[in-house]
Amino acid sequence: MQKISIVGAGMTGATTAHWLAERELADLVLVDVIEGMPQGKGLDMLETMPIIGRDVEIVGSNDYAATKGSDIVIITAGLPRKPGMSRDDLLSANADIVGKAATETLKYSPDAIYVVLTNPLDTMAYLTMKLNKLPRERVIGQAGVLDSARMRAFVAQQTGVSVENIQCYVLGGHGDEMVPLTRHSNVAGIPLRDYVPADKLEAIVSRTRKGGGEIVNLLKTGSAFYAPSAAVAQMTEAILKDKHLILPCSAYMQGEYGLNDIFFGVPVMLGRGGVEKIIEYNLDADEKAQFDKSAAAVKETHEALKKLVKI
Repeated sequence: MQKISIVGAGMTGATTAHWLAERELADLVLVDVIEGMPQGKGLDMLETMPIIGRDVEIVGSNDYAATKGSDIVIITAGLPRKPGMSRDDLLSANADIVGKAATETLKYSPDAIYVVLTNPLDTMAYLTMKLNKLPRERVIGQAGVLDSARMRAFVAQQTGVSVENIQCYVLGGHGDEMVPLTRHSNVAGIPLRDYVPADKLEAIVSRTRKGGGEIVNLLKTGSAFYAPSAAVAQMTEAILKDKHLILPCSAYMQGEYGLNDIFFGVPVMLGRGGVEKIIEYNLDADEKAQFDKSAAAVKETHEALKKLVKI
C-alpha cells in the first residue's frame, strides 16, 4: 500500500484524510503539534473504515518519524485567515511552520512529492522547494483546482446547468489578482462569454477572486476546508494513479509564460513523477496583462519571504 502523510491535522488536514480514505488510495498518517489531536482523529477515522468498506491504515502522531517512507507529503499546517486578513498577512508565521514541516518530513521520506496548501500558497510552495533543494517536479501548490471549482459552482448556480458540463480555468497567483480565464472556460463546449451575459460573468469573476474571503467572513473563526481538501485529494489521486491529468496547479516557472523563479498557477499535467508538463495557453493582450499583474503580486511576496528566510 502506498503512503501519504498529512502535516496539519486541523479542519483542512483531517478533511483531506477523510476524502483520501474514501478513495482507498494509500495508508494515511496525520501529524500535528497538538498532543492527542491527530491520534484521536486518526483513530476515529480508522474506526469508520469498516462502515464504508475501505481497507486503509490511519494513524495520528506528534512525531515526524511516523511519516517515514511517504510517497506524498501534504502540508496543510499553518494559521488560517481571519476576517480582514489577506493571505499574505500569514507569511511570517506560516513560513516557520511550513519550513519545519518540509525539512523534517524530507529526512524520513527523501523521495516524497510535496503538495502544499498553506497560505500564502505560492510562496509556501516556493519555500518548500528552495529550502529542501528539490527538483521542481516534486513540489506542487494546490490553488487552481479550488479556485476553478468555485468558479464552476457559481456558473452552475447562474445557468442552472450541471457542474459536470462546466469547465472553468482559474490561473495565476492564489490571491485577489488570480486570473479567471473566461475565454478558455465553457459550458458543454460553448464559450462562457457566449453563454453567460457579460454583467453576470463579471460578477462571477469577482466572486471567484474573493471566494476564500467570503467563506472566512462567514465562518469568522477559520477558513474554507471542504473544497480545498477535496482539491488536494484530486491532485493526489492523479499523482498516485499516474493519470496524466491536466489540472490548474501552482508550479515553479522556468520560462513558461515568460515567467521565471516563481511559483504560479498554470495548467499542469500530473503523474507519478509529480509535475510532468506545464501547458501553455495562447493568451490575448488582456489575459497577458492580468497574468503579469498577478505575477508581480506573487513576486512581491516571494521577495518578502527572502527577507525572513535564507533560501
